[in-house]
Amino acid sequence: MEREKQKAVLEALLFAYSEPINAPELSKATGFSLKETRELLSELRADYAFYHRGMILLQMEDDYQLATNPVYVTYLEKLITPRSYKTLSQASLEALAIVAYKQPITKAEIEDIRGVKCDQAIRTLLEKHLIEDKGRLEKIGRPIIYGTTSHFLKTFGFTSLSELPDTSAFFQSDEQGASGEEPQESID
Repeated sequence: MEREKQKAVLEALLFAYSEPINAPELSKATGFSLKETRELLSELRADYAFYHRGMILLQMEDDYQLATNPVYVTYLEKLITPRSYKTLSQASLEALAIVAYKQPITKAEIEDIRGVKCDQAIRTLLEKHLIEDKGRLEKIGRPIIYGTTSHFLKTFGFTSLSELPDTSAFFQSDEQGASGEEPQESID
């Protein structure tokens, strides 16, 4: 099968599936090798960008999904009445940031970091599919551990968690004072 036809097969599957789907599933459905599937997806993604298509191919780690090119959102707004979205509360944003950077993490660990209860924040994040239950710890009480979802990556425009902003600049080492300067040795 020629390369363009292979890409067309993947495009048809992605369009019909409409949800994120990973490369191994696409490989299995098409009979293409996993390496070839990933190469074709990369080419398809580049094609959409090069030709300024109305769709783009989103990548969220090893999941792929067709989506409307954000460049054309003004035209969509004229056609479709946008749903009203409630923004996340400060508590939910804080909990989400903790989960994103510290995952997998338990509710108790999130509460320990925030210093307050976070039942509602976690419930909201679960309802919005930004975090999910990743299993349970093998310790007393078997607490649920949480992690982010592919929906989180898509919502915030990341292809993987490695793209999260580096937080080291926000924290000072133990050797630095509040001013951020190196401590001076005292001369006795």
